[in-house]
Amino acid sequence: MTPAIREDFGEILRLVTPGARVLDVGCEDGALLELLTRQKGVDAQGLEISPENVAACLAKGLAVVQGDGDRDLDYFPSRSFDYAVLSKTLQQMREPRRVLSELLRIAEQAIVSVPNFGHWRMRLSLMTRGRMPETRALPDPWWATPNIHLCTLKDFTDLCRDLGLQIDAGVALSSGKPARRMDPGGVLENWRAESALFLLSRAPA
Repeated sequence: MTPAIREDFGEILRLVTPGARVLDVGCEDGALLELLTRQKGVDAQGLEISPENVAACLAKGLAVVQGDGDRDLDYFPSRSFDYAVLSKTLQQMREPRRVLSELLRIAEQAIVSVPNFGHWRMRLSLMTRGRMPETRALPDPWWATPNIHLCTLKDFTDLCRDLGLQIDAGVALSSGKPARRMDPGGVLENWRAESALFLLSRAPA
């Protein structure tokens, strides 16, 4: 039986064109890079901070270097990739604003997925329990989470506008449910999307 593909990975596979040049920032053990290489024939490269994960990627024959997405994106030449992918990692970055700008310096488009702290379960949990929520999208307790810059979808879309970034597509993701196309600026999406994936580009001058 073929294992299920992570929901955001499935959407990334759908968005990436065959044979594209792809950089996966925070690629972990290379699961997405392996899928993209096998199913889309991409020219894939990864950046990963964990030595253990880098070793796992290299053992799979993947082109991955050890580095920190907060500090080491400067080393990549401008427009050296078609897509830069940041999957459920932006909230762990020390400087998310700078990282987003760098992604769209080194790539024509960026694919970014983020958990939505404005989801109704988050709001309900804060209101009724008075504690930092633990949900399927954000399962770790506050003292153990790697997330340091949580945001809502409205926060994210506002940041994109401030940076002069264009949202070319948006997909709402919820655990156990099919991915759903969405209007990123829609008021209801900030309530009902557990997490979301965005295809970004530089807005025309």
